[in-house]
Amino acid sequence: MLETCCRPHPFATRLDSCIEATPRARHLLRAYLSGLPTGPLYFDIAELLLNELFANAVQHSDAPDDRHIEIHFALTGDLLRLEVHDAGTGHPTLRPSQPDDERGRGLFLVNELAERWGCCPRTGGIGKYVWALIAPTT
Repeated sequence: MLETCCRPHPFATRLDSCIEATPRARHLLRAYLSGLPTGPLYFDIAELLLNELFANAVQHSDAPDDRHIEIHFALTGDLLRLEVHDAGTGHPTLRPSQPDDERGRGLFLVNELAERWGCCPRTGGIGKYVWALIAPTT
């Protein structure tokens, strides 16, 4: 699903484009959600999906190593919006995985657990962002 508009983000930051920054991204998300009355209803799925989107941005981006990955979080109505921005040119593609595949299931999880998700070009034309909308769990 392609989205062309930008939305305001109550939280945004840049992290190093390395797999070691993934726990920091999850920590920042948990801190953001902890400050919201309904935040705990998003913890598990939001952390899992952010982990997958951030790891994909690190592992699959063709951007130079010194480029940062930007993360955004916003609660819009009852949906949590996650965005992961990178300067790479590639776009995520949902593909079938085989039972013996050791990798390649991250986007499948995003597709299954998010209400909706998509990929959009970044403002300014450099790179893209992958977004996911997450419903609260009960």
